Amino acid sequence: MDDIAEGHPVLLFDGVCNLCNSYIEWVIRRDPGGEFKFAPLQSEVAQEVVDRGDRDIDTNDLDGFVLVEPDGSTYTKSTAVLRSLARLDTPLRHLKYSLYVPRVLRDIVYAVVAKSRYRVFGKRSSCMAPTPDVEDRFLVDPGS
Repeated sequence: MDDIAEGHPVLLFDGVCNLCNSYIEWVIRRDPGGEFKFAPLQSEVAQEVVDRGDRDIDTNDLDGFVLVEPDGSTYTKSTAVLRSLARLDTPLRHLKYSLYVPRVLRDIVYAVVAKSRYRVFGKRSSCMAPTPDVEDRFLVDPGS
C-alpha cells in the first residue's frame, strides 16, 4: 500500500453519505499533521487499497467505514471508527477502550446507525469534492 498512500492509514467511507462526510471533515480538522488519507468507497482506488489489505472487503458494501493501516491491517465498521478516533488528539480518542466491548455488540449499534443514516442525515447526489487545502489527503482514481 505504500505506493498508494505513502505509509499513511487510509479511511474509506461512503462518499454520498452526509454523516460519513461529516465524520471525514471532523477527522481532517483534528488531524493537522495529515496522518490520514481518504477515499470514497465508490472509487476505484478504494478497491485497490483494500486489495492490498489483509481481508477480503467488498467496497460495494457502503454501510460504512474501512480503515486500512500502513501495515495492511484492515478494520471495518465500529472497529474502523474507534481505531481512527484513537489516532487523533481529542478527548474522544478514549473511546478506543470501547474496543474491549465484543465486536458483535459494537457492530449492532453501528448497523442501526448505518441503516438509518440516509434518512436521518441525508444523502448527496455525488461524492464530496475536497477543498484545495486538503485535496492532497484524498486518494484519486488512476487516470483522474
